Amino acid sequence: MKKYGIIGLPLGHSFSKKYFEEKFKEEGLADCVFENHELSKIEEVEKLIQDPALKGFCITIPYKKAIIPYLDEQSEAVQAIEACNCVQIVGGRLKGYNTDVAGFERSFLPHLNPQDKKALILGTGGAAAAICFVLQNLGIGYKFVSRNPAPGQLSYQDIKDPEILKTYTVIINCSPVGTYPKQDQAPDLAYEQLSSAHYLYDLVYNPPLTRFLELGKRQGARIQNGYPMLEIQAEENWKIWNA
Repeated sequence: MKKYGIIGLPLGHSFSKKYFEEKFKEEGLADCVFENHELSKIEEVEKLIQDPALKGFCITIPYKKAIIPYLDEQSEAVQAIEACNCVQIVGGRLKGYNTDVAGFERSFLPHLNPQDKKALILGTGGAAAAICFVLQNLGIGYKFVSRNPAPGQLSYQDIKDPEILKTYTVIINCSPVGTYPKQDQAPDLAYEQLSSAHYLYDLVYNPPLTRFLELGKRQGARIQNGYPMLEIQAEENWKIWNA
């Protein structure tokens, strides 16, 4: 039996288990299982990796940085971002990767226009480090927007300035605002200032059309939710685990 899984806390919202169970069924992979591992602290991973049947696992909040000391090798992206969301186990050695990078970039590019030169990143948690990495590689400048901005960051009040939204045509929601069951909520933006010049990307995928995306769509903005990112990321994980 080949075992795969995900570590994080909590995991009730996790996309991965359902995705891989359906994949195993569709592809007739009867010798594969995927398990959720809710760890109350990162140290609990030490027992998990003793299982010789475990071939790899993915990592979600709050352990993407905390897993790094347990890695024997790190990919270039993990070293640059200091966050890991995929671990391959070979001969008892753990190698860490960041497939958030591929997932975001490949799902982000189809709606990107040449004039999109600056982005606002709403929220600083989750996959924000991978988003920054991709934007830097694409030559897109960015600013973080936070309810409690650190030096160099913007507040939600700051971005009500029409000039800000004229300059920053890409808006990426990395916050959990709008996630089920609070799908009636949306980040505090001046949505009436948006137009077809804007591109709204939401890492939230449930519901598929968040209030953030809906309000942007009404103004003619290009929109994309986070579901394709998760699909791409999952398939990249699978390739790594079976390399």
